[in-house]
Amino acid sequence: MTIVHGTCVAFPLVEESGVAAAVLFRGPSGIGKSDLALRLIDDGAQLVADDQVVLDLTEDGLRASAPETIRGMLEVRGVGIVHLPVAEKAALVAIIDLVEPDAEVERLPEPEEVEIVNTTLPLWKLRPMESSAMAKVGVIVAVAAGRASVEI
Repeated sequence: MTIVHGTCVAFPLVEESGVAAAVLFRGPSGIGKSDLALRLIDDGAQLVADDQVVLDLTEDGLRASAPETIRGMLEVRGVGIVHLPVAEKAALVAIIDLVEPDAEVERLPEPEEVEIVNTTLPLWKLRPMESSAMAKVGVIVAVAAGRASVEI
């Protein structure tokens, strides 16, 4: 078991094992991890964990869940801590590093990967406050779960 800083959401898109596909948002405090997660949850995604994410390497791949102490809690700035249903152990399929609005994000990026808990996952960079951020996350999940492909 490894605990990492970030926010994790899962999608109704499922793997063959029947486990929801999830992405981990990383980035500095205040970048918009929880805000992007809230918008995705409002659009049908499920919270896995906010602020701290438990990662477990299983024979079926990397699984993400919430520490028991913060399970189901999402910080909504200006509102407070809200309690939501959670996706139990979701299959982590991609990492998304959230960047500042003025940070360069390549138009046609070369595929990147990152190793986390002895697992290599695709890595993407995204500006969380762009109007297309939610749609881009959906595309990233589809690509990472093998439901779509990217041509560069």
